[in-house]
This record gives sequence, structure tokens and C-alpha cells, in this order.
Amino acid sequence: MPPAIEVKELSKRFGRFTAVDRVSFQVSAGEIFGFLGSNGAGKSTTIRILCGLMLPTSGQAWVNGMDVTQSPEKVKTGIGYMSQRFSLYDDLTVIENIRFFGGIYGLRRGLARRVAEALAMADLSGHAERMTGELPGGFKQRLALACALLHTPSIVFLDEPTGGVDPISRRHFWRLINNLSEQGITVFVTTHFLDEAEYCHTLMLIHQGRIIAGGTPEQLKQTTFSRPLLELEVDKPYVALAALKTQPWAEEVTLFGHSLHLSLSEEAPDLTGVHALLKQDGLHVKRLEPVTPSLEDVFIHVIEHGNKRE
Repeated sequence: MPPAIEVKELSKRFGRFTAVDRVSFQVSAGEIFGFLGSNGAGKSTTIRILCGLMLPTSGQAWVNGMDVTQSPEKVKTGIGYMSQRFSLYDDLTVIENIRFFGGIYGLRRGLARRVAEALAMADLSGHAERMTGELPGGFKQRLALACALLHTPSIVFLDEPTGGVDPISRRHFWRLINNLSEQGITVFVTTHFLDEAEYCHTLMLIHQGRIIAGGTPEQLKQTTFSRPLLELEVDKPYVALAALKTQPWAEEVTLFGHSLHLSLSEEAPDLTGVHALLKQDGLHVKRLEPVTPSLEDVFIHVIEHGNKRE
């Protein structure tokens, strides 16, 4: 099958500032594609270009086989878009918002059925007459998703959909996203929450407008580090952090909860030697063993190595 989204050497500049720098990737139909990066990395700019809301400075992009620069209005008819900011009307009820968007999409026949389906999908059937402004944040996000899906698009773009939402609501929202993917809908989601990235089939990591890594979550964890990643549990983690950062063989040392994650060079001593070094600084090592890298480890590693190359 042809890709649902294809991007080649896409760039966007605002004066002298480059927000998106020669980005290239493909998104397969029906997958959950995660665009992962910190605030200001270029995620929202890219998504707005793909939705036909902004023209690129250079490069090409196709959504549902249509060139976003040549046919932006046609692109919009086949996609759903949920913006980073809540964009519905607080002074309308839940069902009034859905009906309003149904009118925008030109839905006439079967509108009542689609409204009922949207309410059921978002688990809002019991809240149809509530004022939207009174809803909790998680409910608002589900309502926004329901409105974005009202016209049954084949691709839905979700820009930071769970920002400011509590953990339980976030998990509920991701269950909805998984259901969409199972129905064959392509989901393009931007996020800076590393735990959410685990739900995606494919990830692209973006930093300062550039793609710095890509693959499935498992591929990124398995291929990013050339040597085993170690987890150190010690009685004084901040003292251990300072001590290890002075060692040339400690390539990366980062706090990870109450532990430390270490990436060591080939010149590093064995684990017994690391124990001895820490003991010299008056530290008690409770545990030091290889662990599977997290996406947080991956993200920090590729950013730091990218900055060193530059």
C-alpha cells in the first residue's frame, strides 16, 4: 500500500529562524505514528504544513496521495485535526459543539447517527447536555477528538492531545487512539511525553527542527547504545553523579528517579572497578547491573551525541 503520509526534505523558515530543517519520513496507513520532541522542536509547524494550514519554504509532502502545497483544500477534506489548544466553544453544550462541527463538515444526511456515534466513541453520551466550559480537561480532549472524527477521515492529526490532562484521562485517551488504529485510521500524534511514545508503532525524534532518530520503540532501544546501559543504585546519587562525570570513560551519566543510568566507553573499568571508585568517594553501591534503555535514555543520548557532532 502507498504511504498515508510521505515527506521529503521539508523545511520551514521564519526569517532567519529555521523551524523545520529538511525533514523526511513516511507514515504507513493505519499506524500510530509518534512525532516526539521537546517544546519548540518543530512538531507543531510540521503538523500544520501536513494539514494544509501552512506552506513549507521548501521540500514536498503528500497526504493521502495529495500534494499539500498544490491541493491544501482537498487534503483538509480527508483528515481530522485536533490542535494543541482546545478550540471548541465553551458556551455551547457538548452536543451543540458536535452538531456545529457537523455543519462545518457539510454533514446533512445521517448527522444524528454520526453525533450519537461520536458521543459513544468518546464516552460522553451521559454528558451531551453539559456546558463544554464546565467539563474537566480529559473530557474536553475527548470531545475535541470526537469533533475531529465526525466526518470519518482516514487520517487524524493530534497535536499534543494530552497536554494538561491527568494520568487516568491520558490512558483513556490512548485507548481511543488504539481503537482508531484498529479500525484502519492513521493517527499522527505529536507529544513530548516519553511514556506516551511507547504506545506508538513508529517514532520519529525531532530536535531543533531536525530528525535525529526513528524506528519502532523497541528498535530505538536496541540500536541506540553500542554498549550495555547500566543502572546504579547508590545511597548518595547526586554525589555519585558528580564523581562519575569527572571520569573520561563515563560517556553519559543521568539521574533516573532515585538511580543513575550509565553509558561507559570501552576504556571503562569492569563493574568491580566502578564499585571501587565509588567506594573511594564514601559511597555505598546497592546495585549496579545492565538494564534495557528507556525512551528517555534514547532521547537524551541522541540529543547529546547530535550536539557533540555539531
